[in-house]
Amino acid sequence: MSRRTPAPPEDHQLLSGLVERVTYHNADTGFAVLRVQARGQRDLVTVVGHVAAITPGELIQASGTWINDKTHGLQFRSTHLHVAAPTSVEGVERYLGSGLVRGVGPHFARRLVEAFGSRVFDVIEQEPDRLRDVPGIGPVRAARIVESWREQRAVRDIMVFLHSHAVSTARAVRIFKTYGASAIALITEDPYRLARDIRGVGFLSADRIAASLGIEKTAITRRRAGVRHVLAGALDAGHCGLPRDETLQLASDLLGVAAPAVEEAITLEVADGGVVQDVVDGRPCLFLAGLHAAERAIANRLTGLAAGEPPWPRIDAERALPWVEQRLGVELAPGQRDALRLAISRRAVVVTGGPGVGKTTLVRAIVRVLTAKGVRAALCAPTGRAARRLTEATGVEAKTIHRLLEVDPRSGGFRRDERRPLDADVVIVDETSMVDTLLFHSLTRALASHAALILVGDVDQLPSVGPGQVLADVIDSASVPVVRLTEVFRQAAESHIITAAHRINRGQLPDLATGERSSDFRFLEAEPDEAGVKLLLALVTDRLPHGFGLDPIRDIQVLCPMNRGSLGARSLNIELQRTLNGRAEPRVERFGWTFAPGDKVMQIENDYDKDVYNGDIGRVATVDLDAREMAVDFEGRRVVYDFGELDRVVLAYATTIHKAQGSEYPAVVVPLTTQHYPMLRRNLVYTAVTRGKRLVVLVGQTRALALAVKGQQVRRRWSKLRDFLSAPA
Repeated sequence: MSRRTPAPPEDHQLLSGLVERVTYHNADTGFAVLRVQARGQRDLVTVVGHVAAITPGELIQASGTWINDKTHGLQFRSTHLHVAAPTSVEGVERYLGSGLVRGVGPHFARRLVEAFGSRVFDVIEQEPDRLRDVPGIGPVRAARIVESWREQRAVRDIMVFLHSHAVSTARAVRIFKTYGASAIALITEDPYRLARDIRGVGFLSADRIAASLGIEKTAITRRRAGVRHVLAGALDAGHCGLPRDETLQLASDLLGVAAPAVEEAITLEVADGGVVQDVVDGRPCLFLAGLHAAERAIANRLTGLAAGEPPWPRIDAERALPWVEQRLGVELAPGQRDALRLAISRRAVVVTGGPGVGKTTLVRAIVRVLTAKGVRAALCAPTGRAARRLTEATGVEAKTIHRLLEVDPRSGGFRRDERRPLDADVVIVDETSMVDTLLFHSLTRALASHAALILVGDVDQLPSVGPGQVLADVIDSASVPVVRLTEVFRQAAESHIITAAHRINRGQLPDLATGERSSDFRFLEAEPDEAGVKLLLALVTDRLPHGFGLDPIRDIQVLCPMNRGSLGARSLNIELQRTLNGRAEPRVERFGWTFAPGDKVMQIENDYDKDVYNGDIGRVATVDLDAREMAVDFEGRRVVYDFGELDRVVLAYATTIHKAQGSEYPAVVVPLTTQHYPMLRRNLVYTAVTRGKRLVVLVGQTRALALAVKGQQVRRRWSKLRDFLSAPA
């Protein structure tokens, strides 16, 4: 007997039924493919449409039309989907067992339904203590179920609201956690706050909500939000401000309004103090007030430090030098000796230089001399990897700047400031080129009133990912004594990595003929096509591991100039994951990435609650589909993410060179082709080459390398710090 299937009608129809399976659901767009037990139909039917959130067991009411898709057959294509909680015992069990509620998988869903029937939702909401009557559900699991259920109810309301305004539903959990139960009211009152407060929700998304809520295109609220958005967007490019004419043009283009209307918005922002006007290199500029104030405060503090005396009694350098050389078993170079003399006699000093010039040995010597005199030294660096290297080199514990300043997970601020300064007579900062304006401001605020400051870093590397160019501005201002180490030590000079890095920094092509097996620097010619991708994959997954005894995931890092393109970080991550960890299970797909146990991942924003920071690399330890959690091992420390938090991590088999600042790897592979033209800069290649300890392999085109090395050194960053430092007291 043939099975009955619905006949396609000509006009819109209504369909209702129970969701048996969610075949596909895109959290970003809301697009879903559902298998539904529809009323009046014997077989399951396929329903496609958009819905904020959907779970097996729920009831749907859909309006739409039947279509006969060439590939997938008969489908009900809905123009509107309404979702309701299940009412039958079977639906409730399927719903709870879907993983929607943390702590409840199929096993406990069955037990809950056996205990409470279809009233289980009422029990969770109104009589949560009764959950503990179910075998296996203790107080911890019961509390998790109640919390997760309440969160899901609130999140679903928010998701429906956002989805109706064409906003990514994947951001709903974060919006709920930021605004709580007041989310809809707050967004309705000021939709532009989403762009300010929620990572991943941009101005355009907020603007769409504003339009749907009736806010006019020329409304002053919208124009002022546009100005703030342009200046905040400049931070992503490393600027602390922008020329006024650029801001005006960018905001006018963004808003689709005439320049005079934007001028009015700028005037009001300046009058209210949110934006500050100033002049940089003769050009009128606009700054967000917080950044402008931070740069001024940094300048005031550094100027005061440079004019003061160190907090320790005078140290006889001519006696200290042979003493520390004997203790360390080294002979300091003339430049290092001069730097040591300066560091122990001044209250503020900058030490800069390229790889192999002895910066680390100098820091060891400074720390040994000062601590021998009873000086309390605090050592820090911007990243965990850099801090660990500093600890290993000096024998003194170094911390990340965030940990040194005792970050407050609740506020994201720091517990150490001028009211509770650091317990140190001198603070030594390594990898200072990575430190942005806001973090450096927090550090200078936390210095004790008597303390000294020593900044160490390579000014020729990429500037910080965040706004500003602190180390470069301090050096260029000549307001603080600077020692530039230039002599490459003999042992370092034997490394082709070191010699290549210095040639690149001087604007010269490195020696590309170092192809012998003993060389630690190699260049392999490849075009930006499928063959180039295959060569890089073969290097990482086969040739280098077998030829050098390297673990392809732990020891080899692919560093890309940019994310886009076939030889960009995103595409290479997918290919490398497929090759190196493609069979791992279970898997979770969120925010455009798929994760499985064993995957190499990177945190991409500071998370003070979890004590994990932008650029930290770890390995996925477990994926728990029932608990909807993924655990990541960050070098021995386990960090757990809810699935809704997975936009904070990305695959890290390949990463951008910017994200690798402050890190070193046993081996790096760097694709470098004309495909990367927008990012081909000398300091980018220089930074990439100096990340490798044992081996550096460039894969690409000689002409791309030449463009980077011989071209412009850096892009202009708009900041005021150098001017503040250079200005007369």
